[in-house]
Amino acid sequence: MPTERIRLLIVDDSAVVRKVVSDGLASDPEIEVVGTATDPYVARDKILKLNPDVITLDIEMPRMDGLTFLKILMAHRPMPVIIMSSLTQEGSAKALDALNAGAVEVLAKPGGSFSSMEDISRLARTIKEVARVKLARQRDTSVVGDAAASPRATIPQQAPAPTARPLTPQIQPKTPQIRSPETGRQYPARQIILMGASTGGTEALKAVLTALPPDLPGCCIVQHIPAVFSRAFADRLNTLCRLEVREAVHGDVVKPGLVLIAPGGFHMILKWTTAHYVVELNQAPPVHHQRPAVDVLFESAVRAGCGPHAMGILMTGMGADGAAGLLKLREAKAFTVAQNKETCVVFGMPQEAIRMGAAQRVLPLGQIPGAIHCYANEVCLAPVGNIRPSIPTNPPASRA
Repeated sequence: MPTERIRLLIVDDSAVVRKVVSDGLASDPEIEVVGTATDPYVARDKILKLNPDVITLDIEMPRMDGLTFLKILMAHRPMPVIIMSSLTQEGSAKALDALNAGAVEVLAKPGGSFSSMEDISRLARTIKEVARVKLARQRDTSVVGDAAASPRATIPQQAPAPTARPLTPQIQPKTPQIRSPETGRQYPARQIILMGASTGGTEALKAVLTALPPDLPGCCIVQHIPAVFSRAFADRLNTLCRLEVREAVHGDVVKPGLVLIAPGGFHMILKWTTAHYVVELNQAPPVHHQRPAVDVLFESAVRAGCGPHAMGILMTGMGADGAAGLLKLREAKAFTVAQNKETCVVFGMPQEAIRMGAAQRVLPLGQIPGAIHCYANEVCLAPVGNIRPSIPTNPPASRA
């Protein structure tokens, strides 16, 4: 817990939003709303005067839009920024642009039911987590925000990997085979890649998925993201990746070359039929304050019998969601990976998984595509009935 209260500046042209957020956070002993601003020009002066730790930022504002301001801020005075965007297609696209520009999280713009205790609690938790983020962090192989920026900067008017045991389970000879759409490589139908992420995950997932070839086993992903934003996120990835990426719908069949992303507001679970996995969506209560939840996906995959045929990956994010599920995957003899501290925006979820002994490998973001490549190349190309080879601690770079 911080020794001092986290200093928050709210930047939004809506008086209603400013009041809802200010009033909602007033009772939190760890957060102090030090000021509000109606547009980026006012925000510039407030930043210099008040020296906030975290900013909440609207996208659509007069005189200068939030995205332009964010880019200037990241160049001259990097700090944790939480985007609050409207739940529209245009708002979703701009929110994703903001994440790409350096924002650490995106939340639905306040309004209507936002004043519920759960929504306020989620905002408070996010503020507390991102307050610890160092903006001069390593993203994959590059460092962001190295211009440390003095308070007077001009704004225009890890834990070690656990010892891995050999991966030697038998691939069952009678498992049905599915052909990859491009190369004709054969995969056991139970072969699957499972991924989970939260804060910082949209950019981390983009870095991983864009580095991969199209001929991989089916992949299911839970990214903590508000409803509506998930479709825009999946659509954008689909334009950037050689894999097909789309938001999951109830009844989807998991197949090679396809990445399914859980829609915001819905848990995604896997069930096994006689020949393939199918996706089911539900609106059961949140788990770890999240819906979708990573644990729900991972644990359903174990129940569906993915066992030694799966690869589970837990990436950047606050809280503990996915850690228990990753441990269950490992106990079922899946190959499990956690992102390392140095390349996480927030180390919470991978850190908990590592603490529990759930991760067989702890890898920097830039090596995760290589690990997936090894999994597909060494496991999926293994003749049926052969023993799965061990995946190295430092896998080669992806040949995507």
